[in-house]
Amino acid sequence: MLGRVANPTDPQDTPAGAGTGPSFPLVSTPELLALHAVRLRGLADDEAAAARYGLDPEDVRETLLDHQARGWVTRREFAGTRGWALTDAGRAEGERLLAGELAGAGLGPFVRERYETFLADNARCLRACTDWQLRPDGAGRLAVNEHGDAAWDGRVLDELADLARVIATVSEQLASRIGRFGGYGARFGDALARVRRGELSWVDRVRADSCHTVWMELHEDLLATLGIARGEEPTP
Repeated sequence: MLGRVANPTDPQDTPAGAGTGPSFPLVSTPELLALHAVRLRGLADDEAAAARYGLDPEDVRETLLDHQARGWVTRREFAGTRGWALTDAGRAEGERLLAGELAGAGLGPFVRERYETFLADNARCLRACTDWQLRPDGAGRLAVNEHGDAAWDGRVLDELADLARVIATVSEQLASRIGRFGGYGARFGDALARVRRGELSWVDRVRADSCHTVWMELHEDLLATLGIARGEEPTP
């Protein structure tokens, strides 16, 4: 179940500006955001890294050049696309900065709770994307979904609509404490709206803000923030 009742005696439920603790939502430093944007995108040029958090592209370019000098990012090319990618050292540094941000605000339990809510629905999203790609052919085999079965596709879209509500709620709750978590729900909803308008690839389109891409990006964001390796995730 999403959400929980606020507890005014719990530091994580203290309203912004109350007491002497950190004000919420937290605003991450541009240096952290630039590094984190590269992790989330996997491969990003200056403009894509800047756009992820609405930063100035020239400022991000200078920041990433500094990160390159420190050995945290490197230039790579994949499938004809060239951009920045994290090094192992950059991945470790990003996780160190994220952990420091989380610990400084005392938000570890809060973020982990939202992560567990998200993880409980992760398999549903993966299944929905698979069902969008493949469907039974009537002979006990799976075949490419040519989107000629309105009932099948309608069921998948209903599932994605329910998942849109899940990701919107989790993102909003997280963003109320850590600003960089905002926007996932709107991006997922925009992709789903494009699918409903007939742009069918926006369920699972790669290197674009498709439903699958946005969901997986929030997953990566949570793992990075909590310092969890994918192979070490708990079973929902």
